[in-house]
Amino acid sequence: MDASGAPPPLLLAACALAAAAVLGWLFAARSSRHGSARLPPGSTGLPLVGETLRLISAYKTPNPEPFIDDRVARHGSGVFTTHVFGERTVFSADPAFNRLLLAAEGRAVGCSYPSSIATLLGPHSLLLTRGPAHRRLHTLTLTRLGRPASPPLLAHIDRLILDTMREWEPAATVRLLDEAKKVTFNLTVKQLVSIDPGPWTESVRREYVKLIDGFFSIPFPFAHLLPFTTYGKALKARKKVAGALREVIRKRMDEKVENGGANGKEDEKKDMVEELLEAEGGSFSEEEMVDFCLSLLVAGYETTSVLMTLAVKFLTETPTALAQLKEEHENIREVKGKNQPLEWSDYKSMPFTQCVINETLRVANLISGVFRRANTDIHFKDYIIPKGCKIFASFRAVHLNTEHYENARTFDPWRWQSKNKLQNAVGASLFTPFGGGPRLCPGYELARVVVSGFLHHLVTRFRQVILIYQVSTLFSEP
Repeated sequence: MDASGAPPPLLLAACALAAAAVLGWLFAARSSRHGSARLPPGSTGLPLVGETLRLISAYKTPNPEPFIDDRVARHGSGVFTTHVFGERTVFSADPAFNRLLLAAEGRAVGCSYPSSIATLLGPHSLLLTRGPAHRRLHTLTLTRLGRPASPPLLAHIDRLILDTMREWEPAATVRLLDEAKKVTFNLTVKQLVSIDPGPWTESVRREYVKLIDGFFSIPFPFAHLLPFTTYGKALKARKKVAGALREVIRKRMDEKVENGGANGKEDEKKDMVEELLEAEGGSFSEEEMVDFCLSLLVAGYETTSVLMTLAVKFLTETPTALAQLKEEHENIREVKGKNQPLEWSDYKSMPFTQCVINETLRVANLISGVFRRANTDIHFKDYIIPKGCKIFASFRAVHLNTEHYENARTFDPWRWQSKNKLQNAVGASLFTPFGGGPRLCPGYELARVVVSGFLHHLVTRFRQVILIYQVSTLFSEP
């Protein structure tokens, strides 16, 4: 207290926030029992935190399925209500409802993520923008990253993979996820800002690790004053990454002014910053460019590297699949010769590799699901999801459901071969590893190319290597 006996302002603010959280939880609990009788069944969990801690702890294990499975079984419905990240949320394990949500983006629903993710990515990130702003960013991303058939890009991918693998040869043990992240991070940095691997990329990558750790931590009030917490560390790391990107962007803006607005680069040699500086007459602000590049680095760094790692893990656990994949790639290498880089025609000659990638995506579920918020009351079956309600569409729950996939939790790449029923329209509608609708991941084909090249060089160049796997799960999308 101060000399007047009044409590300090910081304490008053903390008490007000706590009171508001309690009232919000009580209101959610009351409305789920009385005012929203047709809301999907469920529980609001503990005061303040709801079921957030249970959700976070589940997704930090290799087997997070029980969080959804148990509630689906308990309530007898593919959709249920819970309370996570500070608000009431409807979870969906129903493929029909998930398809509805993906298709209704921008109309019945809008993108909505927990405040921890929104703050760390920034308001102008591809994940959080909506409407025309999202469309223009999505189009730019397709322009830069959605053309993996480009010979210079393919050559760069091939070179990055080989440069990384050359460092393995003297080592007895390889931490595969760390090595895969080097490839994906350096590739994304090159596409965004044209900086080759070195001290700058490594220092930024170290901060990214801390930033991503904060996505599913609890965003305590005044977390910037608590740098010892996971979220506090993430906020500090975000500031450093944004500062590094801002410095590069400002330098490029100054160079553009000095050159009279011309860049002197051919289209295929432009990077994302160059595209942003030229787009719409240079209308993007500095903050928009920083947020956009930061969010693309997150997407490129985390998901593709985990896909590469888990594909190798599942193959080593399934010797017949590994043998068939190895034969496919050795045949390609025989035709090409020992040191020739992979080309687009080679990528198109890897049908079983694509089956392996599909099955890895289905079993691993790198993007566990997506968050939406209802823009209007949504009627589904016997339920009404009220306007303003947060919704989580779980892809993982659909992909691992035995009603949709036989032996759903078994790695079986042959299920994706062309003669299989999963290739028909019904099967395709169940499989959403890259999201769907207006927010379909613009880099999905590039991710497949990177993983295909990685597997090619791994199985054709190494006979024995000791690999240590590390895994991760995200709620994310473009």
